[in-house]
Amino acid sequence: MTRQTQSSVPIALTIAGSDSGGGAGIQADLKTFAFHRVHGTSALTCVTAQNTQEVTRVDALPAAAVIAQIEAVVSDIGVQATKTGMLLNQEIINAVASSVKALDLENLVVDPVMVSRTGAQLIDNEAVESLRNVLIPLAAIVTPNRYESQLLSGMEIHTLDDMQLAAKTIYELGARAVLVKGGGMSDRLRSVDVWFDGKELSTLTTELVETSNTHGTGCTLSSAIAANLALGKDPLSAVRSAKHYVTTALKHALDIGQGTGPVGHFFPLLLS
Repeated sequence: MTRQTQSSVPIALTIAGSDSGGGAGIQADLKTFAFHRVHGTSALTCVTAQNTQEVTRVDALPAAAVIAQIEAVVSDIGVQATKTGMLLNQEIINAVASSVKALDLENLVVDPVMVSRTGAQLIDNEAVESLRNVLIPLAAIVTPNRYESQLLSGMEIHTLDDMQLAAKTIYELGARAVLVKGGGMSDRLRSVDVWFDGKELSTLTTELVETSNTHGTGCTLSSAIAANLALGKDPLSAVRSAKHYVTTALKHALDIGQGTGPVGHFFPLLLS
């Protein structure tokens, strides 16, 4: 069972890859946790060499090393919410799912990093199947983008009605709630997400921010949801708060490097 920390500070755990450019992955997750005044812990799954323009190398950690990190955190510090990001391969996905069950990790937010916002598949088919059949059924909330939603639902997504149907279809995989993200959609649907928890079907709309610096938005949203769950918010309230945070961070995105810069995780500091 998950150990409950005696600290008054909520604890969140990210299980994800490292982004050497600092805009996504565990770097984005830990910045987001800190912004929300949640202590961030981590279990690294892979190391990437990347910047604002490209990923030049990816090295996976052994699954046993991932499990050891999770167990070290939970056994001593305790965790109120967990998020997963890039898990990279089937072995790591299965190991993480086993740890979630064995350690009774609650408030699990699964960002199913399978397909990029541009539609490029990031993991192989075996890993996709493990995400679908082994990890997603353990999730409190799963947050697929447009193309991940297509892969998980088996349908093309072009309209709001499609997003709603996909959310209901993905819900049948076993997650307690689904948030189909509209970032990869066209026009105004880029600022629309669809929530379904088996009872409530909600269309969540925020201001559309026009910026080319959007690196790490998916990681940031899922970690903000986890942070808000760790703070004790109910799932839908956690999602609404997380969406507001990401929207504001996009307004203050960082124009760094020669490619796609990251969102401004600590935007109040940029205003001082």
